[in-house]
Amino acid sequence: MTITARIRTRLSCDFLYCGEDSIVRPLAFALLVSLCLAVLAGPAQAQPTRDTLIVGYVDVPPLAYEGIDGRAEGVFIDLTRRVADEAGYDVNFRYLPVSRAYYYLRTGGIDIWPGVTDVPALEGEVLESFVSPLPFQLSAWGIGSMPPVSHFNDLKDKTLILISGYTYGGLADRLARTPGISITEAPNHQAAVAMLNRGRGDYLLDYQDPVNVVLEEFPIRGIREYPVRTRNAAWVFSLANPRSAQLRNEFDDAYLRLAERGEVPQPRVLSEGFLLPGLADLL
Repeated sequence: MTITARIRTRLSCDFLYCGEDSIVRPLAFALLVSLCLAVLAGPAQAQPTRDTLIVGYVDVPPLAYEGIDGRAEGVFIDLTRRVADEAGYDVNFRYLPVSRAYYYLRTGGIDIWPGVTDVPALEGEVLESFVSPLPFQLSAWGIGSMPPVSHFNDLKDKTLILISGYTYGGLADRLARTPGISITEAPNHQAAVAMLNRGRGDYLLDYQDPVNVVLEEFPIRGIREYPVRTRNAAWVFSLANPRSAQLRNEFDDAYLRLAERGEVPQPRVLSEGFLLPGLADLL
């Protein structure tokens, strides 16, 4: 006998029988059938919810930049999405000026910054991932007859073009305080390259990747690049978030799993990298 048949027999022979014209019997039968089906189906499986992390990013194309539709784009942004998903998190990206990104890391306005290691303004305020997926190279760019830059002393008695808001890992402040070095600022990478081309400065100090993006669209004849410093890209976690250490471990582990599957580049070996000689000669 089927389950439904047994239920019907039970209803007709037991406490639900109330006479031929009663309406209680069919209503009770329907209720009990629904209850039995619910029990047979088992408890409903609740879908797990995922925490959302606030990720602040700054304009460093093609590594990180704001697309035409306002969506975060770039190589480092794509890596952040993949690692966060592997770690079990959703992400909400916020495009910020550099100074605002630093402020939000100190105050907890953002959870993570896909940025670089060893930022003096963030010392004691953040944790950095042990995994470094990318290098950041800072270079000096000159045009035409400007002499090569092989020592920091070569920048003395010169005018340098810097990106407004960039600290260059504390280097911008040291250059600004060095006698004989003049600083002029550009609002973005494209404007900085244009200023250099117009003779508004002797050298442009900027990161390699965004300058190369500008030069692909607006080539400049005779421009030369001189390496100044290599830095390590990393995920930087705000210590204002009480789970910062857990997040760092989860991101590192997630990246290593993805690397083992060949879905992201192998993690880089962290090192001090290249540094132009003569930094100690600056104030």
